[in-house]
Amino acid sequence: MTLITPYGGSLVNLIVDPSEYEAKKAYAGTLPSIQLTQRQICDLELLAVGGFSPLMQFMGKDDHDRVVEEMRLADGTLFPMPISLSVSLPEGVGLDMDIALRDRRNNILAIMTVEEIYEWDRLAVSRHVFGTVDSAHPLVAEMTRWGEVNIAGRLQVLQLPIYYDFQDLRRTPAETRQLLDETQHDNVVAFQTRNPMHRVHEELTKRAIEEVDGVLLLHPVVGMTRPGDVSHYTRVRTYIALTNNHYPSDRIVLSLLPLAMRMAGPREAVWHAIIRRNYGANNFIVGRDHAGPGNDSNGEPFYGPYDAQDLMVEHAEEIGVNMVPFKMLSYLPDEERYEESDKIEDGQNTLSISGTQVREDYLAQGRLLPEWFSRPEVAGILAEAFPPRYRQGACIWFTGLSGSGKSTTAEILLSMFLEHGRQVTVLDGDVVRTHLSKGLGFSKEDRDINIRRIGFVAGEIVRHGGIVICAAISPYRAVRDDIRSMIGDGFTEVFVDTPLEVCEERDTKGLYAKARRGEIKGFTGIDDPYEPPVNPELRLTTTDNTPEDNARLITEYLIEQGYLRPIEVVPTP
Repeated sequence: MTLITPYGGSLVNLIVDPSEYEAKKAYAGTLPSIQLTQRQICDLELLAVGGFSPLMQFMGKDDHDRVVEEMRLADGTLFPMPISLSVSLPEGVGLDMDIALRDRRNNILAIMTVEEIYEWDRLAVSRHVFGTVDSAHPLVAEMTRWGEVNIAGRLQVLQLPIYYDFQDLRRTPAETRQLLDETQHDNVVAFQTRNPMHRVHEELTKRAIEEVDGVLLLHPVVGMTRPGDVSHYTRVRTYIALTNNHYPSDRIVLSLLPLAMRMAGPREAVWHAIIRRNYGANNFIVGRDHAGPGNDSNGEPFYGPYDAQDLMVEHAEEIGVNMVPFKMLSYLPDEERYEESDKIEDGQNTLSISGTQVREDYLAQGRLLPEWFSRPEVAGILAEAFPPRYRQGACIWFTGLSGSGKSTTAEILLSMFLEHGRQVTVLDGDVVRTHLSKGLGFSKEDRDINIRRIGFVAGEIVRHGGIVICAAISPYRAVRDDIRSMIGDGFTEVFVDTPLEVCEERDTKGLYAKARRGEIKGFTGIDDPYEPPVNPELRLTTTDNTPEDNARLITEYLIEQGYLRPIEVVPTP
Protein backbone atom coordinates (compact mmCIF):
# COMPACT_ATOMS: atom_id res chain seq x y z
CA MET A 1 0.00 0.00 0.00
CA THR A 2 1.38 3.42 -1.02
CA LEU A 3 0.10 6.01 1.45
CA ILE A 4 -0.89 9.27 -0.18
CA THR A 5 1.03 12.27 1.11
CA PRO A 6 -0.82 15.56 0.74
CA TYR A 7 0.83 18.07 -1.53
CA GLY A 8 2.97 20.42 0.56
CA GLY A 9 4.40 23.05 -1.79
CA SER A 10 2.94 26.13 -3.41
CA LEU A 11 2.54 25.89 -7.18
CA VAL A 12 3.79 23.21 -9.56
CA ASN A 13 5.72 24.15 -12.71
CA LEU A 14 4.40 27.73 -12.63
CA ILE A 15 6.72 30.33 -14.13
CA VAL A 16 6.76 33.16 -11.56
CA ASP A 17 9.93 35.10 -12.40
CA PRO A 18 8.82 38.14 -14.50
CA SER A 19 11.73 38.08 -16.94
CA GLU A 20 11.46 34.32 -17.45
CA TYR A 21 7.70 34.66 -17.90
CA GLU A 22 8.08 37.26 -20.66
CA ALA A 23 10.69 35.16 -22.45
CA LYS A 24 8.57 32.00 -22.22
CA LYS A 25 5.46 33.86 -23.40
CA ALA A 26 7.30 35.21 -26.43
CA TYR A 27 8.64 31.73 -27.19
CA ALA A 28 5.20 30.16 -26.78
CA GLY A 29 3.82 32.58 -29.35
CA THR A 30 6.02 30.96 -32.00
CA LEU A 31 4.85 27.41 -31.26
CA PRO A 32 2.07 25.27 -32.73
CA SER A 33 -0.80 25.36 -30.29
CA ILE A 34 -3.82 23.48 -29.00
CA GLN A 35 -6.94 25.23 -27.77
CA LEU A 36 -8.04 23.51 -24.59
CA THR A 37 -11.64 22.68 -23.74
CA GLN A 38 -13.14 23.91 -20.49
CA ARG A 39 -12.63 20.45 -18.97
CA GLN A 40 -8.95 20.42 -19.95
CA ILE A 41 -8.46 23.92 -18.55
CA CYS A 42 -9.89 22.81 -15.19
CA ASP A 43 -7.56 19.79 -15.20
CA LEU A 44 -4.55 21.94 -16.09
CA GLU A 45 -5.26 24.33 -13.23
CA LEU A 46 -5.54 21.57 -10.62
CA LEU A 47 -2.37 19.95 -11.94
CA ALA A 48 -0.60 23.31 -11.64
CA VAL A 49 -1.71 24.15 -8.09
CA GLY A 50 -1.25 20.66 -6.64
CA GLY A 51 -4.93 19.76 -6.39
CA PHE A 52 -4.28 16.45 -8.18
CA SER A 53 -1.08 15.63 -6.27
CA PRO A 54 0.84 13.36 -6.62
CA LEU A 55 -0.04 13.87 -10.29
CA MET A 56 1.85 16.83 -11.77
CA GLN A 57 1.12 16.51 -15.49
CA PHE A 58 -1.36 14.89 -17.85
CA MET A 59 -1.01 11.10 -17.69
CA GLY A 60 1.29 9.12 -19.92
CA LYS A 61 0.23 5.74 -21.24
CA ASP A 62 1.50 3.63 -18.32
CA ASP A 63 -0.27 5.79 -15.73
CA HIS A 64 -3.40 6.14 -17.85
CA ASP A 65 -3.88 2.45 -18.59
CA ARG A 66 -3.24 1.28 -15.03
CA VAL A 67 -5.55 3.95 -13.60
CA VAL A 68 -8.31 2.89 -16.00
CA GLU A 69 -7.99 -0.79 -15.10
CA GLU A 70 -6.82 -0.75 -11.47
CA MET A 71 -7.33 2.79 -10.09
CA ARG A 72 -3.58 3.13 -9.50
CA LEU A 73 -0.74 5.06 -11.06
CA ALA A 74 2.13 3.09 -12.59
CA ASP A 75 4.03 3.31 -9.27
CA GLY A 76 1.09 1.81 -7.37
CA THR A 77 -0.29 5.03 -5.85
CA LEU A 78 -4.07 5.09 -5.58
CA PHE A 79 -5.62 7.41 -8.16
CA PRO A 80 -9.04 6.47 -9.57
CA MET A 81 -9.53 8.96 -12.42
CA PRO A 82 -7.60 9.17 -15.71
CA ILE A 83 -6.42 12.75 -16.24
CA SER A 84 -5.45 12.80 -19.89
CA LEU A 85 -5.10 15.38 -22.63
CA SER A 86 -7.04 14.00 -25.59
CA VAL A 87 -6.43 15.95 -28.78
CA SER A 88 -6.52 15.98 -32.53
CA LEU A 89 -2.82 16.53 -33.00
CA PRO A 90 -1.85 19.55 -35.13
CA GLU A 91 -0.08 18.62 -38.35
CA GLY A 92 3.67 18.36 -37.94
CA VAL A 93 3.65 18.01 -34.14
CA GLY A 94 5.69 15.07 -32.88
CA LEU A 95 7.71 13.80 -29.95
CA ASP A 96 10.15 16.08 -28.15
CA MET A 97 8.48 19.16 -29.58
CA ASP A 98 7.07 22.05 -27.56
CA ILE A 99 3.46 23.13 -28.05
CA ALA A 100 1.47 25.99 -26.54
CA LEU A 101 -1.74 25.27 -24.63
CA ARG A 102 -4.29 28.06 -25.01
CA ASP A 103 -7.71 28.89 -23.57
CA ARG A 104 -10.78 29.65 -25.67
CA ARG A 105 -9.78 33.34 -25.89
CA ASN A 106 -6.38 32.28 -27.22
CA ASN A 107 -4.49 33.24 -24.04
CA ILE A 108 -1.38 31.08 -23.63
CA LEU A 109 -1.63 29.09 -20.40
CA ALA A 110 1.24 26.64 -20.66
CA ILE A 111 3.96 25.07 -22.74
CA MET A 112 4.04 21.28 -23.01
CA THR A 113 7.04 19.29 -24.16
CA VAL A 114 5.46 16.34 -25.97
CA GLU A 115 7.08 13.23 -24.52
CA GLU A 116 4.31 10.72 -25.32
CA ILE A 117 1.66 10.35 -28.01
CA TYR A 118 -0.56 7.32 -27.57
CA GLU A 119 -3.93 6.01 -28.64
CA TRP A 120 -6.58 5.36 -26.02
CA ASP A 121 -9.57 3.05 -25.90
CA ARG A 122 -12.80 5.00 -25.41
CA LEU A 123 -14.85 1.87 -24.69
CA ALA A 124 -12.35 0.59 -22.12
CA VAL A 125 -12.47 3.92 -20.28
CA SER A 126 -16.27 3.84 -20.38
CA ARG A 127 -16.50 0.30 -19.01
CA HIS A 128 -13.87 0.56 -16.28
CA VAL A 129 -14.19 4.17 -15.10
CA PHE A 130 -17.91 4.75 -15.55
CA GLY A 131 -19.09 1.16 -15.45
CA THR A 132 -21.17 1.59 -18.62
CA VAL A 133 -21.01 2.25 -22.35
CA ASP A 134 -24.52 3.76 -22.29
CA SER A 135 -24.37 7.19 -23.94
CA ALA A 136 -27.02 8.41 -21.52
CA HIS A 137 -24.06 8.85 -19.16
CA PRO A 138 -22.91 12.42 -19.88
CA LEU A 139 -19.18 11.59 -19.98
CA VAL A 140 -19.65 8.51 -22.17
CA ALA A 141 -21.48 10.77 -24.62
CA GLU A 142 -18.98 13.61 -24.28
CA MET A 143 -16.00 11.35 -24.96
CA THR A 144 -17.25 10.82 -28.51
CA ARG A 145 -15.96 14.32 -29.31
CA TRP A 146 -12.58 13.93 -27.61
CA GLY A 147 -9.41 13.54 -29.66
CA GLU A 148 -8.21 10.18 -30.90
CA VAL A 149 -4.82 10.37 -29.16
CA ASN A 150 -3.56 11.46 -25.75
CA ILE A 151 -0.42 13.50 -25.35
CA ALA A 152 1.70 13.90 -22.22
CA GLY A 153 4.91 15.58 -21.16
CA ARG A 154 6.52 18.21 -18.96
CA LEU A 155 4.41 21.31 -18.32
CA GLN A 156 5.62 24.85 -17.92
CA VAL A 157 2.59 26.83 -16.74
CA LEU A 158 2.77 30.51 -17.67
CA GLN A 159 -0.47 31.55 -16.03
CA LEU A 160 -3.48 30.05 -14.35
CA PRO A 161 -6.91 30.41 -15.98
CA ILE A 162 -8.30 33.94 -15.70
CA TYR A 163 -11.48 34.41 -13.64
CA TYR A 164 -13.34 37.60 -12.82
CA ASP A 165 -15.91 36.14 -10.44
CA PHE A 166 -15.48 35.39 -6.71
CA GLN A 167 -11.73 35.99 -6.95
CA ASP A 168 -11.29 36.19 -3.16
CA LEU A 169 -12.68 32.65 -2.80
CA ARG A 170 -10.50 31.00 -5.45
CA ARG A 171 -7.68 29.55 -3.37
CA THR A 172 -4.90 27.08 -4.07
CA PRO A 173 -4.42 24.04 -1.81
CA ALA A 174 -1.58 25.82 0.03
CA GLU A 175 -3.71 28.94 0.58
CA THR A 176 -6.65 26.86 1.76
CA ARG A 177 -4.54 24.84 4.20
CA GLN A 178 -3.13 28.08 5.60
CA LEU A 179 -6.63 29.36 6.36
CA LEU A 180 -7.60 26.04 7.91
CA ASP A 181 -4.49 26.10 10.12
CA GLU A 182 -5.46 29.54 11.37
CA THR A 183 -8.71 28.13 12.79
CA GLN A 184 -6.56 26.03 15.17
CA HIS A 185 -8.61 22.89 14.67
CA ASP A 186 -6.82 19.62 13.98
CA ASN A 187 -9.75 18.01 12.19
CA VAL A 188 -11.17 19.30 8.91
CA VAL A 189 -14.44 18.00 7.45
CA ALA A 190 -14.75 18.66 3.70
CA PHE A 191 -18.17 18.95 2.11
CA GLN A 192 -18.44 18.42 -1.65
CA THR A 193 -21.37 20.22 -3.22
CA ARG A 194 -22.61 21.02 -6.70
CA ASN A 195 -26.11 22.02 -5.52
CA PRO A 196 -27.53 24.77 -3.31
CA MET A 197 -27.34 23.96 0.41
CA HIS A 198 -30.60 23.65 2.31
CA ARG A 199 -31.25 23.24 6.03
CA VAL A 200 -30.62 19.51 6.00
CA HIS A 201 -27.13 20.06 4.55
CA GLU A 202 -26.49 22.76 7.12
CA GLU A 203 -27.56 20.48 9.97
CA LEU A 204 -25.50 17.58 8.67
CA THR A 205 -22.31 19.61 8.29
CA LYS A 206 -22.69 21.22 11.71
CA ARG A 207 -23.13 17.83 13.36
CA ALA A 208 -20.13 16.45 11.47
CA ILE A 209 -17.75 19.16 12.72
CA GLU A 210 -19.12 18.88 16.25
CA GLU A 211 -18.49 15.14 16.32
CA VAL A 212 -14.80 15.58 15.49
CA ASP A 213 -14.37 19.00 17.12
CA GLY A 214 -13.27 20.32 13.77
CA VAL A 215 -13.77 22.94 11.09
CA LEU A 216 -15.84 22.70 7.91
CA LEU A 217 -14.18 23.10 4.53
CA LEU A 218 -17.14 24.09 2.39
CA HIS A 219 -15.65 23.26 -0.98
CA PRO A 220 -18.13 23.65 -3.84
CA VAL A 221 -17.27 22.66 -7.38
CA VAL A 222 -17.26 25.66 -9.72
CA GLY A 223 -15.72 24.01 -12.77
CA MET A 224 -17.97 21.61 -14.65
CA THR A 225 -20.79 19.75 -12.92
CA ARG A 226 -23.76 17.77 -14.17
CA PRO A 227 -25.50 19.43 -17.13
CA GLY A 228 -28.62 21.23 -15.94
CA ASP A 229 -27.25 21.95 -12.45
CA VAL A 230 -27.76 25.35 -10.87
CA SER A 231 -25.00 27.67 -12.12
CA HIS A 232 -22.08 28.23 -9.78
CA TYR A 233 -22.82 31.97 -9.80
CA THR A 234 -26.13 31.32 -8.05
CA ARG A 235 -24.81 28.54 -5.83
CA VAL A 236 -21.83 30.49 -4.52
CA ARG A 237 -24.10 33.37 -3.53
CA THR A 238 -26.09 30.93 -1.40
CA TYR A 239 -22.91 29.54 0.19
CA ILE A 240 -21.73 33.05 1.05
CA ALA A 241 -25.09 33.83 2.67
CA LEU A 242 -24.91 30.67 4.79
CA THR A 243 -21.26 31.18 5.73
CA ASN A 244 -21.81 34.76 6.82
CA ASN A 245 -25.04 34.23 8.72
CA HIS A 246 -25.44 30.66 9.97
CA TYR A 247 -22.02 29.20 10.88
CA PRO A 248 -19.54 30.26 13.58
CA SER A 249 -16.82 32.23 11.78
CA ASP A 250 -14.04 30.09 13.31
CA ARG A 251 -15.62 26.80 12.25
CA ILE A 252 -15.97 27.24 8.49
CA VAL A 253 -13.76 28.01 5.50
CA LEU A 254 -15.48 28.59 2.16
CA SER A 255 -13.19 27.99 -0.82
CA LEU A 256 -14.01 27.25 -4.45
CA LEU A 257 -12.79 24.19 -6.37
CA PRO A 258 -12.26 24.58 -10.15
CA LEU A 259 -12.91 20.88 -10.77
CA ALA A 260 -14.40 19.33 -13.90
CA MET A 261 -16.53 16.52 -12.49
CA ARG A 262 -16.84 13.21 -14.32
CA MET A 263 -20.05 12.02 -12.62
CA ALA A 264 -18.29 8.69 -12.08
CA GLY A 265 -20.02 7.71 -8.85
CA PRO A 266 -17.84 5.45 -6.66
CA ARG A 267 -14.55 6.26 -8.37
CA GLU A 268 -15.37 9.94 -8.21
CA ALA A 269 -15.95 9.78 -4.45
CA VAL A 270 -12.44 8.37 -3.93
CA TRP A 271 -11.02 10.99 -6.30
CA HIS A 272 -12.81 13.79 -4.44
CA ALA A 273 -11.37 12.56 -1.16
CA ILE A 274 -7.81 12.61 -2.55
CA ILE A 275 -8.34 16.15 -3.82
CA ARG A 276 -9.72 17.29 -0.44
CA ARG A 277 -6.73 15.70 1.30
CA ASN A 278 -4.53 17.96 -0.81
CA TYR A 279 -6.58 20.93 0.35
CA GLY A 280 -6.14 20.00 4.02
CA ALA A 281 -9.11 17.83 4.98
CA ASN A 282 -8.93 14.56 6.92
CA ASN A 283 -12.68 13.88 6.90
CA PHE A 284 -14.96 13.84 3.87
CA ILE A 285 -18.76 13.68 3.68
CA VAL A 286 -19.97 11.18 1.07
CA GLY A 287 -23.64 11.18 0.17
CA ARG A 288 -25.95 8.58 -1.27
CA ASP A 289 -25.23 8.13 -4.98
CA HIS A 290 -22.30 10.53 -4.65
CA ALA A 291 -21.49 12.15 -8.03
CA GLY A 292 -24.11 10.03 -9.76
CA PRO A 293 -25.27 11.15 -13.23
CA GLY A 294 -28.90 10.06 -12.81
CA ASN A 295 -30.55 7.28 -14.75
CA ASP A 296 -29.46 5.21 -17.74
CA SER A 297 -31.33 4.74 -21.01
CA ASN A 298 -33.69 2.28 -19.32
CA GLY A 299 -34.54 4.61 -16.46
CA GLU A 300 -32.37 2.80 -13.90
CA PRO A 301 -29.68 4.50 -11.75
CA PHE A 302 -26.15 4.07 -13.05
CA TYR A 303 -24.83 3.33 -9.55
CA GLY A 304 -26.22 1.85 -6.37
CA PRO A 305 -27.09 4.32 -3.58
CA TYR A 306 -24.21 3.21 -1.33
CA ASP A 307 -21.59 2.14 -3.90
CA ALA A 308 -19.62 5.37 -3.45
CA GLN A 309 -19.62 5.11 0.34
CA ASP A 310 -18.50 1.48 0.20
CA LEU A 311 -15.56 2.20 -2.13
CA MET A 312 -14.56 5.22 -0.07
CA VAL A 313 -14.49 3.16 3.15
CA GLU A 314 -12.34 0.55 1.40
CA HIS A 315 -9.66 3.14 0.61
CA ALA A 316 -10.07 5.63 3.48
CA GLU A 317 -6.98 4.54 5.41
CA GLU A 318 -4.77 4.66 2.33
CA ILE A 319 -5.98 8.15 1.45
CA GLY A 320 -5.74 9.37 5.02
CA VAL A 321 -9.30 10.68 4.98
CA ASN A 322 -12.16 9.37 7.12
CA MET A 323 -15.47 8.80 5.33
CA VAL A 324 -18.40 10.62 6.94
CA PRO A 325 -21.69 9.20 5.63
CA PHE A 326 -24.43 11.61 4.64
CA LYS A 327 -27.16 10.62 7.08
CA MET A 328 -30.77 11.02 6.09
CA LEU A 329 -32.43 13.70 8.20
CA SER A 330 -36.12 14.56 8.55
CA TYR A 331 -37.73 17.69 9.97
CA LEU A 332 -39.93 17.36 13.07
CA PRO A 333 -42.31 20.34 12.89
CA ASP A 334 -43.71 19.78 16.38
CA GLU A 335 -40.22 20.11 17.85
CA GLU A 336 -38.80 22.46 15.20
CA ARG A 337 -35.67 20.41 14.67
CA TYR A 338 -34.04 17.86 12.38
CA GLU A 339 -33.46 14.25 13.41
CA GLU A 340 -31.82 11.25 11.80
CA SER A 341 -34.50 9.30 9.98
CA ASP A 342 -33.65 5.96 11.64
CA LYS A 343 -34.16 7.52 15.09
CA ILE A 344 -37.69 8.76 14.40
CA GLU A 345 -40.47 6.75 16.05
CA ASP A 346 -43.36 5.35 14.04
CA GLY A 347 -46.21 7.83 13.75
CA GLN A 348 -44.06 10.85 14.54
CA ASN A 349 -45.00 13.91 12.47
CA THR A 350 -42.35 14.75 9.85
CA LEU A 351 -41.97 17.08 6.88
CA SER A 352 -39.82 16.58 3.81
CA ILE A 353 -39.38 17.95 0.30
CA SER A 354 -37.66 15.90 -2.40
CA GLY A 355 -35.29 17.34 -4.97
CA THR A 356 -37.97 16.82 -7.61
CA GLN A 357 -40.48 18.76 -5.51
CA VAL A 358 -37.98 21.58 -5.07
CA ARG A 359 -37.70 21.88 -8.84
CA GLU A 360 -41.27 21.12 -9.87
CA ASP A 361 -43.47 22.39 -7.04
CA TYR A 362 -41.50 25.41 -5.89
CA LEU A 363 -38.88 26.79 -8.30
CA ALA A 364 -40.86 25.94 -11.44
CA GLN A 365 -43.98 27.54 -9.97
CA GLY A 366 -42.23 30.65 -8.67
CA ARG A 367 -42.94 29.69 -5.02
CA LEU A 368 -40.52 30.42 -2.18
CA LEU A 369 -39.17 27.39 -0.36
CA PRO A 370 -40.44 27.14 3.24
CA GLU A 371 -38.14 28.41 5.99
CA TRP A 372 -37.90 25.03 7.70
CA PHE A 373 -36.44 23.63 4.49
CA SER A 374 -34.23 26.47 3.29
CA ARG A 375 -32.87 29.61 4.90
CA PRO A 376 -34.73 32.73 3.65
CA GLU A 377 -31.52 34.14 2.17
CA VAL A 378 -31.01 30.96 0.13
CA ALA A 379 -34.66 30.74 -0.91
CA GLY A 380 -34.57 34.36 -2.07
CA ILE A 381 -31.44 33.88 -4.18
CA LEU A 382 -32.92 30.77 -5.82
CA ALA A 383 -36.20 32.58 -6.51
CA GLU A 384 -34.29 35.37 -8.27
CA ALA A 385 -32.30 32.89 -10.36
CA PHE A 386 -35.23 30.65 -11.32
CA PRO A 387 -38.20 32.28 -13.00
CA PRO A 388 -41.39 30.20 -13.22
CA ARG A 389 -41.15 27.31 -15.64
CA TYR A 390 -43.35 29.07 -18.21
CA ARG A 391 -40.60 31.70 -18.55
CA GLN A 392 -37.73 29.22 -18.75
CA GLY A 393 -36.15 27.91 -21.94
CA ALA A 394 -36.90 24.55 -23.54
CA CYS A 395 -35.68 22.55 -26.52
CA ILE A 396 -37.93 20.31 -28.61
CA TRP A 397 -35.56 17.99 -30.46
CA PHE A 398 -37.19 16.12 -33.34
CA THR A 399 -35.35 13.06 -34.63
CA GLY A 400 -36.37 10.59 -37.32
CA LEU A 401 -35.69 9.49 -40.87
CA SER A 402 -35.74 11.84 -43.82
CA GLY A 403 -39.37 12.27 -44.81
CA SER A 404 -40.73 11.15 -41.45
CA GLY A 405 -42.63 14.40 -40.90
CA LYS A 406 -40.32 16.32 -38.58
CA SER A 407 -40.32 19.64 -40.44
CA THR A 408 -44.05 19.63 -41.12
CA THR A 409 -44.88 19.03 -37.47
CA ALA A 410 -42.30 21.60 -36.36
CA GLU A 411 -43.89 24.27 -38.55
CA ILE A 412 -47.32 23.68 -36.99
CA LEU A 413 -45.78 23.55 -33.51
CA LEU A 414 -44.23 26.98 -34.05
CA SER A 415 -47.66 28.57 -34.47
CA MET A 416 -49.07 26.74 -31.44
CA PHE A 417 -46.20 27.87 -29.20
CA LEU A 418 -46.54 31.46 -30.40
CA GLU A 419 -50.23 31.23 -29.60
CA HIS A 420 -49.22 30.45 -26.02
CA GLY A 421 -47.10 33.58 -25.82
CA ARG A 422 -43.62 32.04 -26.03
CA GLN A 423 -40.67 33.30 -28.03
CA VAL A 424 -39.77 30.48 -30.44
CA THR A 425 -36.90 29.70 -32.82
CA VAL A 426 -36.94 26.88 -35.37
CA LEU A 427 -33.65 25.23 -36.40
CA ASP A 428 -34.53 23.04 -39.36
CA GLY A 429 -31.87 20.67 -40.60
CA ASP A 430 -32.10 21.73 -44.27
CA VAL A 431 -32.09 25.44 -43.43
CA VAL A 432 -29.16 25.08 -41.03
CA ARG A 433 -27.10 23.36 -43.73
CA THR A 434 -27.53 26.33 -46.07
CA HIS A 435 -26.32 28.81 -43.45
CA LEU A 436 -24.75 27.65 -40.18
CA SER A 437 -23.29 24.44 -41.64
CA LYS A 438 -22.65 25.52 -45.21
CA GLY A 439 -19.70 23.59 -46.64
CA LEU A 440 -20.13 20.49 -44.51
CA GLY A 441 -20.56 17.16 -46.26
CA PHE A 442 -22.40 14.03 -45.18
CA SER A 443 -19.62 11.97 -43.67
CA LYS A 444 -20.20 10.80 -40.12
CA GLU A 445 -17.76 13.42 -38.85
CA ASP A 446 -19.49 16.23 -40.74
CA ARG A 447 -22.92 15.05 -39.65
CA ASP A 448 -21.79 15.06 -36.03
CA ILE A 449 -20.38 18.58 -36.44
CA ASN A 450 -23.66 19.74 -37.98
CA ILE A 451 -25.77 18.30 -35.16
CA ARG A 452 -23.47 19.70 -32.48
CA ARG A 453 -23.67 23.14 -34.06
CA ILE A 454 -27.45 22.93 -33.89
CA GLY A 455 -27.17 21.74 -30.30
CA PHE A 456 -24.86 24.61 -29.34
CA VAL A 457 -27.21 27.25 -30.76
CA ALA A 458 -30.18 25.50 -29.17
CA GLY A 459 -28.44 25.49 -25.80
CA GLU A 460 -27.81 29.23 -25.98
CA ILE A 461 -31.46 29.89 -26.83
CA VAL A 462 -32.61 27.73 -23.91
CA ARG A 463 -30.15 29.38 -21.54
CA HIS A 464 -31.64 32.76 -22.37
CA GLY A 465 -35.20 31.64 -21.77
CA GLY A 466 -36.41 30.91 -25.29
CA ILE A 467 -38.03 27.85 -26.81
CA VAL A 468 -36.20 26.24 -29.72
CA ILE A 469 -37.58 23.61 -32.07
CA CYS A 470 -34.85 21.51 -33.74
CA ALA A 471 -35.80 19.32 -36.69
CA ALA A 472 -32.87 17.31 -38.01
CA ILE A 473 -32.39 13.62 -38.74
CA SER A 474 -29.63 13.38 -36.05
CA PRO A 475 -29.17 9.67 -36.72
CA TYR A 476 -26.60 8.81 -34.03
CA ARG A 477 -27.75 8.15 -30.48
CA ALA A 478 -24.49 9.13 -28.76
CA VAL A 479 -24.50 12.59 -30.34
CA ARG A 480 -28.15 13.17 -29.40
CA ASP A 481 -27.38 12.11 -25.84
CA ASP A 482 -24.43 14.48 -25.84
CA ILE A 483 -26.72 17.33 -26.91
CA ARG A 484 -29.13 16.36 -24.13
CA SER A 485 -26.27 16.63 -21.66
CA MET A 486 -25.21 20.00 -23.06
CA ILE A 487 -28.71 21.48 -22.76
CA GLY A 488 -29.79 19.80 -19.53
CA ASP A 489 -33.26 20.44 -18.11
CA GLY A 490 -35.79 21.46 -20.72
CA PHE A 491 -34.57 19.03 -23.37
CA THR A 492 -37.44 17.04 -24.88
CA GLU A 493 -36.57 14.34 -27.42
CA VAL A 494 -39.38 13.67 -29.90
CA PHE A 495 -38.95 10.52 -31.97
CA VAL A 496 -40.98 10.73 -35.19
CA ASP A 497 -41.31 6.99 -35.70
CA THR A 498 -42.25 6.69 -39.35
CA PRO A 499 -41.39 3.38 -41.08
CA LEU A 500 -38.72 3.50 -43.79
CA GLU A 501 -41.10 2.31 -46.50
CA VAL A 502 -43.51 5.17 -45.72
CA CYS A 503 -40.68 7.70 -45.82
CA GLU A 504 -39.67 6.36 -49.24
CA GLU A 505 -43.24 6.71 -50.53
CA ARG A 506 -43.30 10.36 -49.40
CA ASP A 507 -39.92 11.19 -50.95
CA THR A 508 -40.74 14.04 -53.34
CA LYS A 509 -37.04 14.79 -53.93
CA GLY A 510 -36.25 11.24 -55.02
CA LEU A 511 -33.34 10.96 -52.58
CA TYR A 512 -34.20 7.47 -51.39
CA ALA A 513 -34.42 6.23 -54.98
CA LYS A 514 -30.99 7.71 -55.73
CA ALA A 515 -29.59 6.06 -52.61
CA ARG A 516 -31.09 2.72 -53.64
CA ARG A 517 -29.38 3.08 -57.03
CA GLY A 518 -26.08 3.90 -55.35
CA GLU A 519 -26.02 7.48 -56.63
CA ILE A 520 -25.96 8.84 -53.05
CA LYS A 521 -23.62 7.22 -50.55
CA GLY A 522 -24.07 7.13 -46.78
CA PHE A 523 -27.81 7.87 -46.89
CA THR A 524 -29.51 7.38 -43.52
CA GLY A 525 -31.76 4.34 -43.49
CA ILE A 526 -30.26 2.85 -46.68
CA ASP A 527 -26.50 2.37 -46.34
CA ASP A 528 -25.97 4.35 -43.14
CA PRO A 529 -27.70 3.43 -39.87
CA TYR A 530 -30.37 5.33 -38.00
CA GLU A 531 -30.19 4.67 -34.25
CA PRO A 532 -33.65 5.23 -32.73
CA PRO A 533 -33.93 6.72 -29.23
CA VAL A 534 -34.17 4.22 -26.40
CA ASN A 535 -36.29 6.30 -24.06
CA PRO A 536 -37.52 9.52 -25.73
CA GLU A 537 -39.89 11.85 -23.93
CA LEU A 538 -42.36 11.51 -26.81
CA ARG A 539 -42.77 8.96 -29.59
CA LEU A 540 -44.99 10.06 -32.47
CA THR A 541 -46.46 8.08 -35.33
CA THR A 542 -47.47 9.70 -38.59
CA THR A 543 -49.33 6.83 -40.20
CA ASP A 544 -52.30 7.14 -37.86
CA ASN A 545 -51.82 10.73 -36.60
CA THR A 546 -51.85 13.94 -38.62
CA PRO A 547 -49.05 16.48 -38.16
CA GLU A 548 -51.55 18.73 -36.36
CA ASP A 549 -52.49 15.88 -34.00
CA ASN A 550 -48.81 15.35 -33.16
CA ALA A 551 -48.19 19.06 -32.67
CA ARG A 552 -51.06 19.15 -30.19
CA LEU A 553 -49.62 16.15 -28.32
CA ILE A 554 -46.32 18.00 -27.94
CA THR A 555 -48.10 21.17 -26.85
CA GLU A 556 -50.07 19.25 -24.22
CA TYR A 557 -46.82 17.71 -22.95
CA LEU A 558 -45.19 21.14 -22.64
CA ILE A 559 -48.25 22.39 -20.73
CA GLU A 560 -48.00 19.42 -18.35
CA GLN A 561 -44.30 20.17 -17.83
CA GLY A 562 -45.10 23.83 -17.11
CA TYR A 563 -43.25 25.38 -20.07
CA LEU A 564 -46.53 26.61 -21.55
CA ARG A 565 -49.49 28.09 -19.72
CA PRO A 566 -52.93 26.82 -20.71
CA ILE A 567 -55.05 29.24 -22.72
CA GLU A 568 -58.39 30.02 -21.12
CA VAL A 569 -61.25 29.15 -23.42
CA VAL A 570 -63.37 32.13 -24.45
CA PRO A 571 -66.96 31.29 -23.51
CA THR A 572 -69.40 30.95 -26.38
CA PRO A 573 -72.14 33.64 -26.28
